Amino acid sequence: MSGGVAALPALLLAPVGVPVLAALVYAALGWRRGTVWVGTVSAGTVLAAAVGVACGVVRGGPVGALGGQLRVDALSAFMLLVIGAVALLATAASPAYLAAEITAGRASARTAQRHSVLVQLFLAAMAAAVLAANLGVLWVAIEATTIVTAFLVGQRRTRAAVEAAWKYVVICSAGIALALLGTLVLNAASARAPGAAGLDLAALASHAAGLDPGVTRIAVPLLILGFGTKAGLAPLHAWLPDAHSQAPAPVSALMSGVLLSVAFYAILRVKLIADGALGPGFARALLVVMALASLLLAASLLVAQRDYKRMLAYSSIEHLGLVALGAAIGGPLALAAVLLQILGHGLAKAVLFVGAGRIQQVTGGSLIEGVRGLAARQATLAGCVGLGVLALVGLPPFSLFASELGIARAGFAGGLGWPTAAALVLLLVIGAVLVGHVSRMLLGAPNTPLDAPGTATAPRRLAPSTAVVLVGGLAACAVLGIAAGPLDVLLRLAAATLGGA
Repeated sequence: MSGGVAALPALLLAPVGVPVLAALVYAALGWRRGTVWVGTVSAGTVLAAAVGVACGVVRGGPVGALGGQLRVDALSAFMLLVIGAVALLATAASPAYLAAEITAGRASARTAQRHSVLVQLFLAAMAAAVLAANLGVLWVAIEATTIVTAFLVGQRRTRAAVEAAWKYVVICSAGIALALLGTLVLNAASARAPGAAGLDLAALASHAAGLDPGVTRIAVPLLILGFGTKAGLAPLHAWLPDAHSQAPAPVSALMSGVLLSVAFYAILRVKLIADGALGPGFARALLVVMALASLLLAASLLVAQRDYKRMLAYSSIEHLGLVALGAAIGGPLALAAVLLQILGHGLAKAVLFVGAGRIQQVTGGSLIEGVRGLAARQATLAGCVGLGVLALVGLPPFSLFASELGIARAGFAGGLGWPTAAALVLLLVIGAVLVGHVSRMLLGAPNTPLDAPGTATAPRRLAPSTAVVLVGGLAACAVLGIAAGPLDVLLRLAAATLGGA
C-alpha cells in the first residue's frame, strides 16, 4: 500500500456503510419531510467517496481494507463512480416520483419508506460487489441484489408486478446458481495450483497460468452464463423486460444503469482469469456468441414493441451485448471503450427511465400508442427524453458515440471484423427503431388529455428536482463525449488491469 493512500482503507467503507446507515434512518424515522432527501445525500456521499478512492488509486495503486476482504483497483474504482453517479440521479428523482405516486393513491408513506430502505440496501450490495476482493463475496453481494430488488420490482403489487418479480427471482436464481457452481469448480482448480490463491480475485489472476485447464474450462462457462443472466445477456435474459417495465422508475434506472453493469463487472473479472489460464480465445468465443445473440434478440423484439418501458429494457440488452463484444475484442482501446460505454449508458438510461416514469404518471399508461404530442404539453420532459434517445443510439456529442466508435475500431483491428460488422448493422436497425418509436410519442397532436384516468392527481408541471436530474444526466453524458478529462487516466489504468496494457 502506498503511503499516499493511507486514508483510503477508511474511505473504502463509506460506499457500503453510508447506504446501510441511510436504510436504518428510513427504517427508524419513516418517509417524512425531514428524511425524503436522505437517500440523495447517501448517493452523493457514495459518489464523493468514489471520487476520493479513484484519485487515491490513480496516485498510489490498489489498496485493501477489512483485512483484505475489500480491495479497490482502477477497475473497481471506476465501477464505484458509475454506481455513485447513476444512484445520485435516481435518488434525486425519487422524492418527486414517490410524492406523485402517493398523491395518485398508488402508494403510501409506508410504501415510500419500504422503497427507500430497499434502495439504500441495493446501493450497499452493489458497492460491496465491486469492492469484494474474493469471488465468493462477490457472488454473495450480487445474490443480495436479487433479494432486495425482487421486492422493489413487485412494489405496486399488481398482478403484472408480482409476476415480474417472481420471474426475476426464478430466472436470476437459476443463473446465480450456475455462477455458484462455477465458483466452487474454480476453487477446486485453484486448490491444485501453486500459490494457494483460493478465491481471491487478484491472486487468481496472477496465478491463472497454474490453474488446472480442464477444470477451469468447466468453471468459466458456468460463471459467464451465471453472471450473464444477471447482466441480461441472452440466452437467460427473459426476466429483464418484465422487471424493468414493472419496477418504479427510479429503480428501473438503477437496475438498467448500474445493476447490469455490476454483473458484467463480475464477467470481466472472470475473463481476466480465463485468459491467463486458457488463453484469450476461450472466453472470447463465448462472449461473441452471447453478444451477437443479445443484439439480434433486442433488434427483433424492438421492432414490434408497444410498451415504452419494455422498449428501454430491450435497449439495455442491446447495450450489454455491445459491452460483451467489446470485452471479447480485448486490448486497451476496446476495454477503455467498454468502460466508457458502461458509464454513458448508465447516465442516459437513468435519464430515460426517470423520464418514462414521469410520462407514465402524466398519461396513465405505458403503451407507445397511448402517448402522442408530448412535446406540445410537456416540452422540457419531451426534449430531455428525445435527447436521451439520441444519446442512447450513439449520436455525438454524447459519450456513447465515442465508446461505440472505439469498440468498432478495435473490433476491425483486432481480428473480429465480421462480428463487429454484424453488430453495427444490428445497432443501425435498433437505432432506427428507437428513434421511430420515440418520435411518434413526442411529435404530433396530443391524443391523451391530461385528465386521463389515473392522471388527474398527477402534478402537471415537471418537478424542479426531476428537471435537474434529466438535464444534469444529459449534460454529464455530453461532457464525457467531448472530453473524458480526469477519467482518461483512470480508464487507461482500468483497461490495463483487465489485461489491456
